[in-house]
Amino acid sequence: MPRAFLVVLDSVGIGGAPDADRFFNDGTPDTGANTLGHIAEACAAGAADGEGRAGPLHLPNLDALGLGAALTLASGLAAPGLGVEPQGLWGAATEVSNGKDTPSGHWEIAGVPVPWDWTYFPKTEPAFPPDVTRALIEAGGAGGVLGNKHASGTVILDELGAEHLRTGWPIVYTSADSVVQIAAHEERFGLERLYAMCRAVAPMLHAMRVGRVIARPFVGTPETGFTRTVNRRDFALAPPAPTLMDWARAAGRDVHAVGKIDDIFAHRGMISGIHGPDAELFDALVGWGEGAADGSLVFANLVEFDSKYGHRRNVAGYAAHLEWFDRELPRFLAALKDGDLAIFTADHGNDPTWIGTDHTRERVPVLGWGLGPRAVGQVGFADIGASVAEHLGLEERGAGRSFL
Repeated sequence: MPRAFLVVLDSVGIGGAPDADRFFNDGTPDTGANTLGHIAEACAAGAADGEGRAGPLHLPNLDALGLGAALTLASGLAAPGLGVEPQGLWGAATEVSNGKDTPSGHWEIAGVPVPWDWTYFPKTEPAFPPDVTRALIEAGGAGGVLGNKHASGTVILDELGAEHLRTGWPIVYTSADSVVQIAAHEERFGLERLYAMCRAVAPMLHAMRVGRVIARPFVGTPETGFTRTVNRRDFALAPPAPTLMDWARAAGRDVHAVGKIDDIFAHRGMISGIHGPDAELFDALVGWGEGAADGSLVFANLVEFDSKYGHRRNVAGYAAHLEWFDRELPRFLAALKDGDLAIFTADHGNDPTWIGTDHTRERVPVLGWGLGPRAVGQVGFADIGASVAEHLGLEERGAGRSFL
């Protein structure tokens, strides 16, 4: 039986979302945002040197699959250094869910568009309503909380990390996404205690249509600085209907999650999961390419494009990470077998040249290895899951139509 590998390069958007004017960063609409295109332009202009790289953006392996062609299809931009004749399956996908967040993108890719509007918290201080604040204080068991506002996850550690160590109060904050984030020192507050706090408040917040409660452990001191660890955990609202992974499990297939996929789908529809930095996750992906059973589905998310570079508006770092993935890609493709299908896509944009620090509403690439050159045109996010399902021989198609 054929196998399928679905790899989300978190936030690698390619511009062109037709409804970008309805989504904002610091009051500015996302119209014109283009994560990949603007990175390529910055690199060509010499404005993205640093982070161990220099010069024009160099992505020969992704471009050979059709990345440059997909970018032009989505946004009309012919980016410097991209646009060779595609040798893989290629197209661009547009989201219909009313969000530019992680769950919306992933659920829709897996066949289930979000049928409701998420709850977002206002950009006020305090950001959370009194009942949510009381629940956070009670769950934390420390007598109070710090923050209670919109904030960057790294900036708020610099601002409140020392006070957290002094008081023992967890740091709670939100963003433009439908999230409540809880940061606490991994050693002083305790990792399991942080997880328990998130677990305690998650049902109340999920009932409010808040998408995720995110544990954000960190380490360090005021003297050395504070650093988030890899032990992040997302306590996510479960999708409202069975997804691609559920369809595969119902058919008796092995389903393996790589990265935060298990958290995004509330640990539903998979038999294994692994977390860690992108380099370790890529190694795991190669391992599944070599060893996953016939008929398996491997669903991966590589998050550092988004978390380390997009939100921090680090153009050079984002470019360097794209080039790292491109260099590693042949190692993964060499591990695949005849009959396998690998799809590379994204869940939203996060243009590091854009105003603000939030995601950007964009179309995403759809690149495929295993079926030879094939232009699939403009498709929907849900069509990706439907196509993977067809390749695996599953009966379900969800909200999408296969482009195979």
